[in-house]
Amino acid sequence: MKLLRLLFLFFVPMACIAANTTYQTVLTEMKNGNFKFAEEMIDFEVKTNLQLTATDKQALLDQKEIMRRIRLDFSRTEADVMSYVKRYYPKVTPAMFINWETANTLEYKIIDGEKRYFNQAAPNLFRLDTAAKRQKEIVDGIVPDKKAILLQKHIPDIIKTTSHNNVCMGNPQKMTVTYTLTVKPDQVPDGKTIRCWLPYPRTDVARQKNVKLFSVSQNNYQIAPNSCAHKTIYMEQKATKGKPAKFQIVFSYECYPEFHNLEHQTIAPLTDTLLISDFLKERKPHIVFSDAIKQLSAQIVGTETNPYQKAKKIFTWIRANYPWASAREYSTIPNIPEYVIANRRGDCGQVSLLLITLCRYNGIPARWQSGFMMHPGSKNLHDWAEIYLQNIGWVAVDVSFGVQTWAKDPSERYFYLGGQDAYRWIINTDFGQPLSPAKQFMRSETVDFQRGEVEWEGGNLYFNQWNYTFNIAYK
Repeated sequence: MKLLRLLFLFFVPMACIAANTTYQTVLTEMKNGNFKFAEEMIDFEVKTNLQLTATDKQALLDQKEIMRRIRLDFSRTEADVMSYVKRYYPKVTPAMFINWETANTLEYKIIDGEKRYFNQAAPNLFRLDTAAKRQKEIVDGIVPDKKAILLQKHIPDIIKTTSHNNVCMGNPQKMTVTYTLTVKPDQVPDGKTIRCWLPYPRTDVARQKNVKLFSVSQNNYQIAPNSCAHKTIYMEQKATKGKPAKFQIVFSYECYPEFHNLEHQTIAPLTDTLLISDFLKERKPHIVFSDAIKQLSAQIVGTETNPYQKAKKIFTWIRANYPWASAREYSTIPNIPEYVIANRRGDCGQVSLLLITLCRYNGIPARWQSGFMMHPGSKNLHDWAEIYLQNIGWVAVDVSFGVQTWAKDPSERYFYLGGQDAYRWIINTDFGQPLSPAKQFMRSETVDFQRGEVEWEGGNLYFNQWNYTFNIAYK
């Protein structure tokens, strides 16, 4: 019996070491684009390693799922991209493609020896390459930005109202939302239960009040408590063969704009560290004080010591150097801030995570906030951040909206460094946290929560298996 125990103690650690070695090898092969080989390794390990723990097994299967998602994100051929580019460059040449790829403005991956372009590589080219952007404007004309036109009136109104009334909150915007998630037919076997989480307005954020739920497509539903970072409404229904499964809610709420005139305030050094210490820490995998972060911080912040001026430098630098571009799914990116630095671009959530990481590294408490931007004609998923300033508290920072170049007054120019407009739907106060009730399988979106999540007993339903829509009525 003693010998058996010794053998057990020897072989279990050896099995763990082998599993870890396989996992690291899989990651290396994935990084090198050898997806088929990595998948074969995973299948072999799962089938033959009887000592593989449930956690290690799931970690390997998750990597297999991530490869499937990357393939979906990188599904365009050179012919697909060429067809789009020829709208603006009828005489486009292979040399032009090589130049764009070398400059990393035309995104692709080599997967199992084949060049596969990101689904949004062609549209992103005309956002990232200055000459291509100008060429597109020549062909299509300059399309007026409805949101920018709205904000040029909205922002001064917020500043005027809050200054006149000596408050930080302005006049609210009331919105009624119809949100629908539809699972495509036959994604789930007939009679099996579909579990669905839809986004819902938070009721614990000062900028969002008077939430009223008018209707829910399923009678039995659960609204997540405010203790959950992701505010959801959960429901179930049985799948019916040949028919879609629809989940729908209708609700209203009021969104209040907020403004803090930080340009004209003296921000004291941070002393309130007890309650906000967690927001100064690293948090793997996306908030890591890596060498790349430290080097970028030194370049941006330098010797600055004032908390607001540090934040302002970070805010301004990110906005100036990382243009917006459509992003691949977050679940496929090992470290999002490092991805932004390496690729010199980012969407709203990506640059927000970079800002949060840089702020924390520089002693400024920072956290995630997200949901939707609800501006008429510009509604979309959206992420931003909040930072904590001594004697003021938490204030919104939206680096994607950036510096308002049309404004002459510094308070208007830097409105989104401490201010927020009235066209938001706030759902999340953190990223990558558990859903309520708990989800059994890997989420479609492992970082953010906006579009929704769906699963059944056989696994997760990914974004290509369902659609979502939302309509807004303004009052």
